[in-house]
Amino acid sequence: MNRVLVDYRIDEIEKLNLLKLNLEVILCPPCEDLYHAVCGHPDMLIHFINEKTLLVHKSMPNQFISYLERNDLKIIFSKDELKINYPKDIILNAISLKDFFIHILAFTDKNLLNSINNKKLINVKQGYSKCSTAIINDQAIITSDKGICSALRYEGLDVLLLPPGDILLPGLNYGFIGGCCGLINKSQLLFYGNLDFYLYGNEVKDFLKKYGVEPIYLRNGKLIDRGSLIAF
Repeated sequence: MNRVLVDYRIDEIEKLNLLKLNLEVILCPPCEDLYHAVCGHPDMLIHFINEKTLLVHKSMPNQFISYLERNDLKIIFSKDELKINYPKDIILNAISLKDFFIHILAFTDKNLLNSINNKKLINVKQGYSKCSTAIINDQAIITSDKGICSALRYEGLDVLLLPPGDILLPGLNYGFIGGCCGLINKSQLLFYGNLDFYLYGNEVKDFLKKYGVEPIYLRNGKLIDRGSLIAF
């Protein structure tokens, strides 16, 4: 992995720190049919099926699609359009682990569901599944959603459940833990912000230490939800 997909609105300090990690920064173009607060969030607009295949919302700009294809990525388009009102805004916002696919399945885009092979489908009530969940590895997650927590603990996963809130999301009341971070490899989790400024930062640090994962901070200050950072 040497590329990272991020919201087009990341600030210059965050971008500079990504470049210092020898990562190529790919700015995700906005979808004007979503709320401005989340219109550039990668976890709302794109879903990686595997390292070489991704599903994008069907109105993704052609220039961006061409860039992805030039980098040997296979593109699948969503069946439905993203729209501002729930549940049309969450059709791609699912969690994909090695053995499990977690979302509110009645509203998952049909082309996305049809692309999921050999995984157990787990239905939850939380439409913003990926926003609500930080993946640590295929057996450990952090989430602020009780339903996701219960469902994955039942499957034997280790889950750190955190209260919601204390994460910035400009334009909305607060953001989510999954939207302020993303793995770039098995042992490094990048954060938009610093866990020292987060009410539950010590709990997160302890959980990451348990799995040998180092938190890397792209900026100082409070955590901010920019949509899950996706390395590929």
